Amino acid sequence: MSSSDCLNRLLSNGPLILDGGLATELEAQGAKLQGDPLWSARLLHTNPQAIKEAHYRFLLSGADVTTTATYQASIQGFMDHLDVSSERARELLMSGVQVAKETVETFASGERNLLVAGSVGPYGAFLHDGSEFTGAYAQKKSVEELRLWHKAQVDCLVAAGADLIAFETIPSIKEAQAIVELLKEYPDCRAWLAFSCKDVKHISDGSLFRDAVEMACRSPQMFAVGVNCCHPAVVEPLLESGREALGANMSWVVYPNSGETWDSKNG
Repeated sequence: MSSSDCLNRLLSNGPLILDGGLATELEAQGAKLQGDPLWSARLLHTNPQAIKEAHYRFLLSGADVTTTATYQASIQGFMDHLDVSSERARELLMSGVQVAKETVETFASGERNLLVAGSVGPYGAFLHDGSEFTGAYAQKKSVEELRLWHKAQVDCLVAAGADLIAFETIPSIKEAQAIVELLKEYPDCRAWLAFSCKDVKHISDGSLFRDAVEMACRSPQMFAVGVNCCHPAVVEPLLESGREALGANMSWVVYPNSGETWDSKNG
């Protein structure tokens, strides 16, 4: 069964359970990630076994989807912060999928069909300045520049065999447009798009969530749109505000945080 067929079958049976915060789980096991510009992606280079063990614990907890440790990974980021070649950077990014797939393959899932989602963070995650919660950088970037940025990462994740692509914490409708344009190059790829949001009606750059949903629905490769890394209290009103824009063949994807706030000094 192809990953697309498997996804359709799973969605027809009801909600899919995603895994949890990978960095939070890794830190609970002793990893030192605070302030690291590569975040959990650094462990793809230094300790992939720790990532594999975290994936396994999420599967034990009932996750249907395992998300790769590549949210803050990029070709340029690996080159800058690990002093590696572009070829080695691509290998490391692809290894995020390989580690996840190896974990899924060794997990005794019984009749459960498990999927690997290749995580792609926003351009702001590479900047490592918190701008994934403002989208301010999009004012200085064209749609084409953002498309090319994401293409480098998506190429690796697709080539490594990810079952689907998870575009996460996207703060800007311009960046969403770039992603929709990029997906045209991968007609067999399925993806979800989750936005970071500033309140009960707007994504982080101030655009209406309804308009962001409409943008995501322009892509036939997109099977779900929603929100992540937001306060749980804003989820229901956000979805309600975007309900009329949700396409007939689209699902919601929702994974808020615990409701705490982020402080750059204290974490």
